[in-house]
Amino acid sequence: MTLNAIIKETAANPSACVIWLHGLGANGHDFEPIVPELGLPANSAVRFIFPHAPQIPVTINGGHRMPAWYDIMAMTLDREVDERQLRVSARAIQAIIYQQIAAGIDSRRILLAGFSQGGAVAYEAALSCEQPLAGLIAMSTYLATADTVQRHQANSALPIKVMHGTRDAVVPLALGERACQQLQQWGYTPEFHSYSMEHSVCAAEIADISRFLCARLGLEG
Repeated sequence: MTLNAIIKETAANPSACVIWLHGLGANGHDFEPIVPELGLPANSAVRFIFPHAPQIPVTINGGHRMPAWYDIMAMTLDREVDERQLRVSARAIQAIIYQQIAAGIDSRRILLAGFSQGGAVAYEAALSCEQPLAGLIAMSTYLATADTVQRHQANSALPIKVMHGTRDAVVPLALGERACQQLQQWGYTPEFHSYSMEHSVCAAEIADISRFLCARLGLEG
């Protein structure tokens, strides 16, 4: 599967890349406005890629077609999802990673970020990637493939930032906490931050994302 995407560059000849995945029913434009809000150093040369999920039928929404990384069959706490579709989406994201490497960007300066359903795909794509990545930002999401993901040694020490709203009624805070616990059992040391918000993004979270990006991509003001 080849994904269409929006590409925004903060300067010419970018030497770092952030691949950012939207949530269910949205598209790549959803997080496009966040780039200037991050307030990255003026001399930063970062390529932001915002892929569009394919249009597929989604069971929990009456089978209507909409942008989705995978089907969700039931909104139980554990979520009943189509893991095959999720892995197909993760491989499509990995294809973007490999394209960026071929274009001259070191994999250790490529970072994945994902919100909600996009975060579940980002987990799968990052943890199973055969090239070492700069980091992973998991926002208001869950580790849908905890029982099946084939983790790769290249990212066994992947820096991971987990961010979640305390009033999230769509993806409960407990799922973000559970993901952290699973990551810790595997030997990762995820950073966890909660915010007084619903299923959304807030200013304090954006500031924390900016700091994480600067630290992981070596951006200096």
